[in-house]
Order: sequence, then C-alpha cells, then structure tokens
Amino acid sequence: MKTTASKRLFSEAQQYIPGGVNSPVRAFRSVGGQPLFIKRAKGCRLYDVDGNSFIDYVLSWGPLILGHAPASVVKAVMQAALKGTSFGAPTELEVRLARMIVEAVPSIKEARLVSSGTEAVMSAIRLARAYTNRDAILKFEGCYHGHSDYLLAKAGSGLATLGLPDCPGVPADFTRHTLTAPYNDIKTVQRLIQRHHRNLACVIVEPIAGNMGVVPPAAEFLPALRELTREHGVLLIFDEVITGFRVHYGGAQSLYGVTPDLTCLGKIIGGGLPVGAYGGARQIMRLVAPVGPVYQAGTLSGNPLAVTAGIKTLEALQAPGVYQKLDARAAELSEGLGAAAKKAGIPLTRTRVGSMVGAFFTKGPVVDFASAKQSNTQAYAKFFHRMLEKGVYLAPSQFETAFLSTAHTASDIAHTIKGARAALRNL
Repeated sequence: MKTTASKRLFSEAQQYIPGGVNSPVRAFRSVGGQPLFIKRAKGCRLYDVDGNSFIDYVLSWGPLILGHAPASVVKAVMQAALKGTSFGAPTELEVRLARMIVEAVPSIKEARLVSSGTEAVMSAIRLARAYTNRDAILKFEGCYHGHSDYLLAKAGSGLATLGLPDCPGVPADFTRHTLTAPYNDIKTVQRLIQRHHRNLACVIVEPIAGNMGVVPPAAEFLPALRELTREHGVLLIFDEVITGFRVHYGGAQSLYGVTPDLTCLGKIIGGGLPVGAYGGARQIMRLVAPVGPVYQAGTLSGNPLAVTAGIKTLEALQAPGVYQKLDARAAELSEGLGAAAKKAGIPLTRTRVGSMVGAFFTKGPVVDFASAKQSNTQAYAKFFHRMLEKGVYLAPSQFETAFLSTAHTASDIAHTIKGARAALRNL
C-alpha cells in the first residue's frame, strides 16, 4: 500500500498543528504508524491522497448513516449555500429540523440547536444544575461526553485510546462535583445517589456506550436508572450524540422504552456537518434564555448548511425498511468476524446494537470500561494494519465503534469478512 503523499502531508502538518491532527485519535498513536490523509469519499468508500481505496467503517465517527456524499444531501447543501452560508438570524430550516427532532425523540418537547455534541452536553448539564439548584453530576467510567472540564474524569474515546486517566489543565475544584460509577453497575449507582442526592443535579449516560467500544446496557440498567433518578428528584440525561437516529429513528430511548428528562444529540442530525442539539420537557427547557435565565448562545447555532444536511438525512431515514436493512448488514458483519476469529483461534468478544458493531480482542464478556480494557490492544493494532492492506478502514483504536451505512452492500461485507480471515490468521 503506497503512503508517500500521506507521509509528506503528515510531516508538514506537524509543523503547524499539534501532533499533526485536529482530533487526537486521528494520529494513529493507539495502533502505530501514521495517519492516512483522505482526498475524497463516496458511498462507503474512502480514497486517500496516494490513491488507495478503503471500505469505511468509521464514517466520520458515526454521522454518515447514508454513506459519504449522498446525492440528495449534497444537492440540498449546494442549493442552500447559494442562498448564504450563515445569517446569525432565525431561518425556516431551523424550525423544520427542530420539529423533526421533537416528533421523533420521546423525551424532547422543545430543542435548542448548537454546533457540536460537546456543546449540547455542556449546555444540558448547565440546565440540569439550574433546574435542580444542585451542583454535582454522576457519569460512568469509559463514557465520553465531550471535552468540557468536568466531564473528563474517567472518560472514554480519545482518553481511553491515549491511556490518560484525567486531563491536565482541569482544575480539581471542577471535577470534585463529578461522581463516577462503573457502567452497568446499578448497585454502585444506587449507593451514590442515596448518599449524594441532595446535591446531585443529574445522571448522564450513553444509553449504549460507544466510546469504549460498543457496550450495550444490561437489561435492568436503564430502567433502574430511570426509577432511581425519578425517586430522588435527579434529572436523567441521555447522551445520544452517537445513538440518536443511529439505532432507531427515535434513538436508544425508543429502542429500550426508557424516557430521560433531557437528551443530547449530534452527528446524524447534521448529516456530516457540525451540529448538536439538546432538549427535553417544556418546564425544563423554558429556563433557557431568552425565555429563562440559563444563558447559552452560539454564532453558528442552527447553521443553514448543517440544518439542511440534517433535514435531508432524517427524511431518508424515514423510508420503510432502512433500519431493518442496516441491522441485517451489521449482524452479517459481526457474525462473520466472530467466525473468522474462531477459526483463527483468536479470542474475540463481539458486541452489537443495530448498526453499531464492536469487537474486543479479549475472551470477555465486556460489560464496562474495566472489562473493555482487558482487550489485547497490540493484537488490535496488528489487525487494524492488516485490514488496511486488505482495503478496509476501521477505527484506529480498540476502544471505538464500527458503524455501517445504507451504502454498505452485501459484497462490501463479504470482502471485509474475507479480509478479516486473512488478517486474523497467525495474528
């Protein structure tokens, strides 16, 4: 596989950008080697600056559920750009996307659009603190909710990839308000809530953990969280930045039948452009300025290009059979990887919810961050590079999710499984 142009660009990038990348996991530190620089993409394929082609299971870390550059989205964004790229004033497009979100997501009666998932979570927690008049929050080890200061305690995603337990530059006074518990451990949550509920504003959780690899919730976990928080007057926040419109049109809360107080969204609702949103019941959302005293603003919030891409993406997801097709393709991939690993004698724990696929190089089971970290990251690194040689682009970290799109075909899945058989041999 030729990498000359990527190497040259990475060398140049390191002169101007910290680490040569604008988001840490892109640097390939977890798997070794150096990143590939992408020139273009279409459907489920990436094409790098050296002319290599890859079947893509990263999909910009989840937003591209329709694949790269779907014609309907590209055409709509181009038409929107001709009318102006940003106004700093309300548009009809914002109203349309907000209405689609409210109609789809059970917990959201009003939504505020922002520009990223980090911003959505940060704003939702501020709102929860104002609504309850309490300071403390509870999060789960290995769950990543963006890079705001008080949420970088025992986080997943890039922090898991880089092996950083905390982040320098975060004042200790900030994280003293943050409680942590193991994911899927409802007994620990119960003890923490009983002890701290008088000062506990909210519990925030990824309903399906996607930033330590894919870790589904235990059957009783989300219902028990809902019962405990309601009993003690603590708000429950679902971070559905990854799962929103990914595992079900109404998000994980529709899939599992558990309705939180607030929901954070991102990724798919922007169709590949920067976007985020948070929302919930009216009595909570009416605290947000200009109606209420909780200030939150953004120059590019409700950006017409991002909103247009989101609208066209959600319209496409309303077509009959979309999620059933995604589920079937993802199941085929997961089962094929499992069979390939078994034949090669490689310990592999597979996890999957809808079109989110996980594969941990460990005997398992994987139910939380501690068990996820038992994975053989060196084996994953070798597997990652061997799959690149086979024309398959996976996440450059054991602790991330593989995503499928409607653009992935049966032949793409078959090619991936065939490549995995060869990559796992003598691993």
